[in-house]
Amino acid sequence: MKRASLEEIKAMKARGELITDREPKAGEELPPGFWDEAKMIDHHAPTSVHLKLEPEVFDFFKSQGKGHITRMQNVLKAYVRAHTQGKAK
Repeated sequence: MKRASLEEIKAMKARGELITDREPKAGEELPPGFWDEAKMIDHHAPTSVHLKLEPEVFDFFKSQGKGHITRMQNVLKAYVRAHTQGKAK
């Protein structure tokens, strides 16, 4: 998606670059029953937890600026990878 001024939009329309057909194009027909056994799978749904941290741990990450929660998460992921390599999951 791109921002454009009214003048730019008018120029694009004059050049025939705007799609003004509001009807969707017909798609490929799917065989009957195609979606019958479909399931939504979310492999990366995070779990929300309440976590108590020592002040110096939190302050260390927070002092590095925005993204401190993500950095803490990355440290925990690295710990898990280091302790599960070579083990069956």
